Amino acid sequence: MEEKSLNSLVSYVDKTAEQMIVETLSELLPEAGFIAEEGTSDKVGDQYNWIIDPLDGTTNFLHGLPVYAVSIALQFQDEDEDEDGDIVLGVVYEVNRDECFYSWKGGKAFLNNEEISVSKESNVKDSLFATGFPYYDYERIDSYFEVLKHLAQNSRGVRRMGSAAVDLAYVACGRFGAFFEYSLHPWDVAAGAFIVQQAGGEVFDFKGGDNWLHGKEILATNGRLDAQMKDLVGRIKST
Repeated sequence: MEEKSLNSLVSYVDKTAEQMIVETLSELLPEAGFIAEEGTSDKVGDQYNWIIDPLDGTTNFLHGLPVYAVSIALQFQDEDEDEDGDIVLGVVYEVNRDECFYSWKGGKAFLNNEEISVSKESNVKDSLFATGFPYYDYERIDSYFEVLKHLAQNSRGVRRMGSAAVDLAYVACGRFGAFFEYSLHPWDVAAGAFIVQQAGGEVFDFKGGDNWLHGKEILATNGRLDAQMKDLVGRIKST
């Protein structure tokens, strides 16, 4: 085990799994590059790039908590466009539950070959939520806890699973009404957020915009809680 920074751990499993994934995907799509958490490959593709977290929930894994996942997304960048490319495929595999969430552009969202969709709740009071505690950028933590307090008092509850990929997959299949967190990276959210969208949900940054992939903050909802949750996470600001 190594400590990359405070509360940011990496294990032999992270590095070995990423190496295996990169090697396999390189054979599948040789022209694609990689955006990977452990930096196994620095290849940048002209159009296609894989976005990989080989073990999302490393701290859980190291402490024997059975919530962690492999997250893989494929991003396509049109050569004629300057903006970030679109995610066209996403897979989140939750290891201990043997649950594989996946989707592709133009398709539905699935869990182990069964079609899934987001929840139908339209009120915060009827919904269960997920979040994650920041690993850095503690300047917003006071306002974050105020939002957490509001949800604890006015909803079915808030869960902190320790894996953003799992949280997003659970929004996609209707277990959570929404998920929000900041201090994240593209490999934490790319696959899961795409699956949420394909399952009928919505994904935003904390300002209600679409800079969730690289903006280091994300709000994913079932589409019916958008207004209420945008108002809440919009209160998370630096002090």
